[in-house]
Amino acid sequence: MRGYRRPVKREVLANTSFEETRIAILEDGRIAELHWERKSSQNIVGNIYKGTVENVLPGISSAFVNIGFEKNAYLYISDVLGEKNAAIDATLKKGQQIMVQVAKEAISTKGPKVTMDVTLPGRYLVFTPYQSYVGVSKHISEPEERQRLEKIVDRMVSEHLGGKGLVVRTEAEGASEDELEREVKYLLDMWQKITKKFDETPPPTLLHQDLSLALQIARDIMSEQVYVYMVDNKETYGEVVAFVEGFAPELKDRVRLYESKTPMFKAFNIEAEIAGIRETKVALPNGGSIVIQEAESLCAIDVNTGRFTGSKSQEETVTQTNIEAAQQVAQEIRLRNIGGIIVVDFIDMRKASNRQKVMEAFADACKADRAKIRILPITRLGLIELTRERKRMSTAALLSAECPECRGSGRVLSSETLRIKIQREIFELTGGRPGGSIRVLLHPDVAEAFRFQHAVIEKNVQRSVKIQSDPQLMWEDYKIILE
Repeated sequence: MRGYRRPVKREVLANTSFEETRIAILEDGRIAELHWERKSSQNIVGNIYKGTVENVLPGISSAFVNIGFEKNAYLYISDVLGEKNAAIDATLKKGQQIMVQVAKEAISTKGPKVTMDVTLPGRYLVFTPYQSYVGVSKHISEPEERQRLEKIVDRMVSEHLGGKGLVVRTEAEGASEDELEREVKYLLDMWQKITKKFDETPPPTLLHQDLSLALQIARDIMSEQVYVYMVDNKETYGEVVAFVEGFAPELKDRVRLYESKTPMFKAFNIEAEIAGIRETKVALPNGGSIVIQEAESLCAIDVNTGRFTGSKSQEETVTQTNIEAAQQVAQEIRLRNIGGIIVVDFIDMRKASNRQKVMEAFADACKADRAKIRILPITRLGLIELTRERKRMSTAALLSAECPECRGSGRVLSSETLRIKIQREIFELTGGRPGGSIRVLLHPDVAEAFRFQHAVIEKNVQRSVKIQSDPQLMWEDYKIILE
């Protein structure tokens, strides 16, 4: 049947140790997603705050809001509630107290991004108190089920919410009317507590804190497709069991406590997968590869054929490699949690029909991703541009820091460039006068390369040169000592 997608068998592994919680989601035995929560970098996405408008900047249609953090939160005009098409300075004023929800965490030098259009997600429904729209997830495709849910939700909006909005999540498929009504009342009660606290407390203040990572994952993906939710911490295990029992008691037995002496992530080979996330080059099964380069503003991914030549024409070989790469790219951006603008440079294909095959394979592979993705048509040069929802920093950015040697460029000066640079500096220090000796201290690997050019260096600087290794020096550092 067209549009049919085979059910996926999911396993959730939650590792809590020291100061972080790590959760891996496996699909059909293969790791699909990784999630982190660290005590040192508190997760605030989904939290609701009462803040004060610090600055309104009409030139960039934005405002900055103090919600109690070192960096003010960023509020763009599309996330401001007020008269449609009104200028931001006509809606917001400096010193105004407003309610905002964190949509994206602080990344690099940017503060958190916030919205005034607050939403409260539940197991089956998302309550939108500032909207009147009522919608049903597009993943619920059965017409009769959609009609049933729409009828129930319309009644509840009329009876309980006074016209406020609701969005029906995919998990609501098959849910009873009583379950949906119970959740509506729960979300409404939560909203009333938030508004009461907003009226009674001065800013900046936290009005509502979203669930911990372990409970968010349980809320968002716990279903019949989840074979097991395994937790290696007794306290977290108890919290997840109690939480699941509250909304899906029939799934409670799928939450298990991992008690083996071998660390869980090591036992399931997750640690090796995490180590591979830092690699920029990913091999494809047929011998090709993809190269992933993350920058602050976008991510560029390049596809290479490698040693794969195939047994048919070059066009078919390239198309086959591109289709395989499309599937791998979709998996990698999800696993690495790469967000924002992404450009994929596939190998050139002459036929438009082949470019379309690659486009369809990529779009199909991206359907499993829970983040919102918008894909633009493939160009004649084989480029696919897409945007992927970014709420948190990528896994690579979380795990790593800027290299002190290459200063984040990913490259250092070559030994040849350093040799010419040092020769020039020696010439400047000596005024070009011949005679005497010089000692040069270098990184061990650079020193080794210099020794192969020892005679050339002495000829160029017209002096005796001693080359010495210093393991304390970084690659581009050196010391020139006149003797």
